[in-house]
Amino acid sequence: MSRTKMNDDSRNHPFRDSLEDARAAKRIPDTPQTRAPAYRLAFTDSDFMMREELRPVRWQLELLKPQMILDERGINSTIVMFGGARIPSPANRESAKTPYLAELSQYYEEARKFAEAITNRSMNSYGREDVICTGGGPGVMEAGNRGAQEAGGQSIGLNIVLPHEQAPNEYVTPDLSFNFHYFAIRKMHFLMRAKAVTVFPGGFGTLDEMFEALTLIQTGRMKKIPFILFGVDFWKKIVNWEMLADAGTISREDLDLISFVETSEEALAIIDGWEPECP
Repeated sequence: MSRTKMNDDSRNHPFRDSLEDARAAKRIPDTPQTRAPAYRLAFTDSDFMMREELRPVRWQLELLKPQMILDERGINSTIVMFGGARIPSPANRESAKTPYLAELSQYYEEARKFAEAITNRSMNSYGREDVICTGGGPGVMEAGNRGAQEAGGQSIGLNIVLPHEQAPNEYVTPDLSFNFHYFAIRKMHFLMRAKAVTVFPGGFGTLDEMFEALTLIQTGRMKKIPFILFGVDFWKKIVNWEMLADAGTISREDLDLISFVETSEEALAIIDGWEPECP
């Protein structure tokens, strides 16, 4: 069965469609009445759409647009890659702001290799399963999209508007490059199709995404999936996981939700050996 495209209104009904009326509204006579903001069609009135009262509608649109496009592309599952925007590729490690950041360039390469291996598998399902999904930015995110492209497959980039100038990395599949205003909706799209989550060294954004996803799994709001942290030394220095369990602020069993690896091969082995819990 073919999927209805977002720009193809093929429904069978007797009413004029919205695109037709939007075009007609641009051809109306120029009068004081037609120039007035009140006369604009509500769904083409950007000033109206940006009003505070319309925030719930904007939330819905931001959830719906990527959902519809991913459905139309037949994408059923993703492999999520979180990680730092500041981690350079090995070829550019001299540009790193700190010596430690330069050392972390090894995880750029592991992210690239991991994404390439996953995408090779994804292509067996014609790109419907296990599609690489990143935040669409530089660093580890770029490595993930790059590896997918080098494998000849597609990948998703979930970008977000930030105060400083930024753009999606050049390796994101253009038709799967999304832009968000709301962090919360972006986070939902990261996890709605996730078959596994991988987390590479990073900063506040990576920590935020990691702990939110872990909390959803810990509390049963999301089913358990492979949750893999690249960089044993980094993560065990950044977070004292054992102390959290010793203090009783998490259960010791919660530590079993996380796997630590150094290489893409180790991560692939964990995903391959994963046995989903019975519902």
